[in-house]
Amino acid sequence: MTKKTDFIYSEYSEPHRIRTKKILKEFPQMRKLIGKNPNTIYAILGLVAFQVIMAWLVRDQSWWVIVGAAYLLGAFADHSLFVMIHECAHHLLFKNKAANRWAGMIANMPQIFPSSVSFERYHIKHHAFQGIHELDADLPNRWEAKLINNSFLGKAIWLLFFPVFQLFRLSRLREIQNFDKWIVANVSVQVIFTAAIWYFFGAPAVGYLFLSFMFSVGLHPLGARWIQEHYLTHTEEQETYSYYGKLNTVSFNVGFHNEHHDFPSIPWNRLPQIKKTAPAYYDTLHAHKSWTLLFLRFLFDKEISLFSRIVRKDRGKVPLQDTSKPDQDLVKTQAEPVAVV
Repeated sequence: MTKKTDFIYSEYSEPHRIRTKKILKEFPQMRKLIGKNPNTIYAILGLVAFQVIMAWLVRDQSWWVIVGAAYLLGAFADHSLFVMIHECAHHLLFKNKAANRWAGMIANMPQIFPSSVSFERYHIKHHAFQGIHELDADLPNRWEAKLINNSFLGKAIWLLFFPVFQLFRLSRLREIQNFDKWIVANVSVQVIFTAAIWYFFGAPAVGYLFLSFMFSVGLHPLGARWIQEHYLTHTEEQETYSYYGKLNTVSFNVGFHNEHHDFPSIPWNRLPQIKKTAPAYYDTLHAHKSWTLLFLRFLFDKEISLFSRIVRKDRGKVPLQDTSKPDQDLVKTQAEPVAVV
């Protein structure tokens, strides 16, 4: 077995816009699923309340209780809050963009680090420029991939400090604006919330929230989600994978990743309906059934490294300001009346 020393390069455009067009042509009723889900705000408020209550409950407990609570409970809550931030990033709650951003900041509060506004900025570019190294923050840095490569210890450290490695990626994404009044608002909300938790509940409560955040994105079966989405675990021809396991029920269907990339304007509660409506397009794709098994496979399988990603150099004709709503744009185009000459 030889170590991978570079990413897999593709001369083809990302597959999702093409598949979106085909599905909408064959199943025009899919357009009815496009829309908003304002009820998502109640899930956000409930999850934030859960984390605040948990922080209060463990404030006087020993550290092993705090670590256990963060790993077994807090990680799941924070992971779900990430999904809520993701929904807000795509403006799938409200028609008003500002309302979605404020909802995302509320979901971000228990996660200690201000990330909801910046996530929106970089994540939309991930959709619009999937595989373009200078615009897709989901891709590892080359030095990052070389450093970690395919060793068990390296991959375990990478998962453990996943948020840190993501921060290092921002310097290569120079075309994306990363500071404005919304970033300031996000940081301000986080500082006020974290200071309030520290003042009223104490340092152990903040420690619980910090550990919940780190476990939710890192060295935890939930961390396999980052591998599931775009790492080449089955074939070098398929660059996006869905997860159809039971944890979708507590993760707001975030596993339906091919479906989401094909139809980013459809909210989380309707994602399973995409596969049900057009099964032939998804049943033929490889998918994961267990994040836990994938978590273990990623750590121990030397065939999988951080170089197991598809990269492309051609941006096509997609403008930098693209808002990544190919499904919505296609529906609008189809609805426009044909001019009579």
